[in-house]
Amino acid sequence: MARASNPTVDPALDAAALLRRVGFFGLFVIVPVVAQVARRATVVLAPIAVILLILASAIDNRQRPLRPAAARLLTAPAFLAGMLVILWSALSLIWTPFPGPATERLLNLVATILLTLAGYLALPDRMRSANLYLLPLGVTAAAIVAIMIGLFGDTLMRGGTEEDNALDRGLTLLALLAWPAVAWLRSRHRDREALATGLVVAAALVVSPNSTQIVALAIGALAFALTSLRPGLGVAATACLSAALLALAPLLPFVARPIGAAVLGPVSPGVLSLKAWQKVVTTEPVRLVTGHGFETALRGRFVGLLPTNAPTTMLFEFWYELGIVGAFAAAFALYASIRRSGRDVPALVPGAMAAFATAFTIACVGVGLTVMWWLTTLAITILVFVSIERGQFRSRRPKVSLLRRVRDEKDA
Repeated sequence: MARASNPTVDPALDAAALLRRVGFFGLFVIVPVVAQVARRATVVLAPIAVILLILASAIDNRQRPLRPAAARLLTAPAFLAGMLVILWSALSLIWTPFPGPATERLLNLVATILLTLAGYLALPDRMRSANLYLLPLGVTAAAIVAIMIGLFGDTLMRGGTEEDNALDRGLTLLALLAWPAVAWLRSRHRDREALATGLVVAAALVVSPNSTQIVALAIGALAFALTSLRPGLGVAATACLSAALLALAPLLPFVARPIGAAVLGPVSPGVLSLKAWQKVVTTEPVRLVTGHGFETALRGRFVGLLPTNAPTTMLFEFWYELGIVGAFAAAFALYASIRRSGRDVPALVPGAMAAFATAFTIACVGVGLTVMWWLTTLAITILVFVSIERGQFRSRRPKVSLLRRVRDEKDA
């Protein structure tokens, strides 16, 4: 006769599980889908989802022990270099021409970082597969929505600028979340589903009018393929190229401008933008050390501090605002974080390198240094990758022996 078990029901644990499920559903499904049609969806909905995860962990205490986890994080070389960037940004408030807006933007940046750290520390030590399978579901649903908007946008929505801006931001989030979704499916030996997810995301980017995301996704795919074939080479190439481009960014206009002039013509917008960058470097070489101060690149265009056609990329703005100290610290933080990513879970390394390459490409093509929706998008991607990494504690279901199966049948 089978023994009936009557486990004690704990309403607190049930509430925590519900909050966590809702939080992951919001982060993995609602945010990617709504981001395709609402331009502020990322900065509004993502913090709510993270707060739900924090509340769930505060109730059931299933996260990793906070003190060891925080100690490992706070002593990591990449984290220390990132903190140097933040401290130097705060110090640059002394000489920035816009202390008020710069202070507000820096506080928003610090708040985003603190919320991301809280979400990181609140993630469960072991993630349930049922929660993680929401990720490819949400990415696929968001890609289908983006395809519908790309094909029938004029019919589905009236207007132009705001909807186009929302779709551009949504596609950026989609291009980044595609890689953790693919990495999770491949880690569960679902290669066909991973390929289908990647293809539907690529289709969503192809039908959109903006080519930035599809170029970034293509470069991410190259990093993914290289790392899959040669893991060590893929990680080293991604880390070294990204850090070198950021550290040596002031040399880029001198190298790229002649090439661009020969290919596109001397009066093309891209070449003129490189010319403006080159002029900034040559006329104020001392500022390459200190930078012009936080928030100067964005607001300086409106008051004549720099040409209006100056680049709006991360490479230019890091050097223009924070100088060699901020740029070198950021380059080291980027290098150290890439080298460290996925070291404990080799199955996720190709997806991590692809996400790094995609994000870096988007930042280099034309996303500002401290745009809040972009920082929130990066925070979401980080939390998603940490989540799938903590879902790798068991790669396959345990096999039930024949003897145990017969014993269970007798007990029944």
